[in-house]
Amino acid sequence: MQPYRIAAAALLCSAAAHAAEPFDIAITVDDLPAHGALPPGVTRTGIVAAHVAAFKAHGVPEAFGFVNAGKLAREAGAAAALDAWRAAGHPLGNHGFEHVGLSKAASLAAWQADVTTGEPAIAARMAGQDWHWFRYPFLDGGNTPALRGDATAWLAQRGYRIAAVSVSFDDWAYTEAYARCARQGNDAAIGAMQAHYLRYVDEEIARMKSTSRQVYGRVIPQVLLTHAGAWSAATLPAVLARLDAAGARYVTLAQAQADPAYAGAAGGMVTERAAAAQGIALPAAVADRSIDLDGICR
Repeated sequence: MQPYRIAAAALLCSAAAHAAEPFDIAITVDDLPAHGALPPGVTRTGIVAAHVAAFKAHGVPEAFGFVNAGKLAREAGAAAALDAWRAAGHPLGNHGFEHVGLSKAASLAAWQADVTTGEPAIAARMAGQDWHWFRYPFLDGGNTPALRGDATAWLAQRGYRIAAVSVSFDDWAYTEAYARCARQGNDAAIGAMQAHYLRYVDEEIARMKSTSRQVYGRVIPQVLLTHAGAWSAATLPAVLARLDAAGARYVTLAQAQADPAYAGAAGGMVTERAAAAQGIALPAAVADRSIDLDGICR
């Protein structure tokens, strides 16, 4: 079992799969330093190394990592993984100490405490650089206008900018299944998962472009959400190859969010939120149920 090796065929992208109209995209990675279960032989520092190698190979100038600092005390190798991320030159922002969703928190004060508790570990590793970017856990920006407004105002007072999201391939959903199948040595199941996932990536790249045009009349700069897990590391080269073929030009998070589409960024997905505000009905994502990710390799 080679956790980071994807079959060569999975890396090949048909030029016909996407019109290669250039578009800007920033890469962001949630749940550093540890996301999900580990397959045998895989370490947290190995996951970071795989991400860094893929970014270098595909010309990604910056991948903004968002930290759940509570994992540093619980997860073996977590501190070393976070340090390796910074050593590679990629920045860090705040994703909450314990990844608490705003609308699920016991109170606004409890949520605020979770945000501030995560700050020292990030600030220490980002000395001299701006780390005041916040990614809402679960993209949960609050379930009432009052809560959203209070949280937004408080974050702004602390100097935070909201790290928005415009596209995600739901890599997180495969992480636990991948670890189970790897423990069983079930390469056939992993291959089926890869094919399933990369079909979804292809569909979502096309949907990303079409919905952006539908809402904004153009393909806006995109912000991709992925995760610091073993599945994400194993499939990232194939994902970036597909983005390359689609016309991706990699930019920083600040560059992407300088676009007017990100004014007032909050929780949720940027294009979907803008569509809802304008009363625009977007096509739903294609639901491929050919694999039961909860049941596979049980």
